[in-house]
Amino acid sequence: MKKLLSYFSKTEQVLWCTSAALIVLSFLLFGRNDLLTLCASLIGVTSLLFNAKGNPVGQLLMVIFSLLYGVISWQRAYYGEMFTYLGMTMPMALFALISWLRNPFRGNRSEVTVNRLARWEWLVLPVLTAAVTAVFYFILAYFHTAYLPLSTFSVTTSFLAVYLTFRRSPWFALAYAANDVVLIALWALAAAQQRSFLCVVVCFAAFLAGDLYGFISWRRMARRQAELR
Repeated sequence: MKKLLSYFSKTEQVLWCTSAALIVLSFLLFGRNDLLTLCASLIGVTSLLFNAKGNPVGQLLMVIFSLLYGVISWQRAYYGEMFTYLGMTMPMALFALISWLRNPFRGNRSEVTVNRLARWEWLVLPVLTAAVTAVFYFILAYFHTAYLPLSTFSVTTSFLAVYLTFRRSPWFALAYAANDVVLIALWALAAAQQRSFLCVVVCFAAFLAGDLYGFISWRRMARRQAELR
């Protein structure tokens, strides 16, 4: 335990403790019987902490979170979230896990080598994103997904995030932050009808803070790695 604590900075420890405390508090206040949401939320914020360090363990935890979140989304008829996380985020987290393990920085498997995307890749990415968004829009419409425009935009931001994660770009964290904002809005709408979903709103608010920190951390990591090369 002491070794694990020393691995994370004081800022990271405070960030995790604050996020976990808010999630548990929201669970006690609004979601006493929703153990699945509590487990998913705690796994999710923990994965963000490891991701911020460029540690592949974060991607492994993201696979588990995606599975649990898919079930939660199915229960609320948020089929867009269910399809996105089970059909895209979870498989891409697996691919990202393999990619991160294959690209350790100087042989250190607890830190991935930060990648810089080529110009052509930045040009192709919007085209790929638009194509994926269009396909998912019709799928979600067919299943009468709740709040279709927001759910579709969630697919857009999610695809950007998982692609950039797989490619080891620091911008993945910012894409996930944008997705967090969309998800806060989606689950706030659900919470207006069923108060227990406030737990999920708090969860993604914590995710937003974690992803913003992750972006800052990866930018620092990229500069440090560039200096050591």
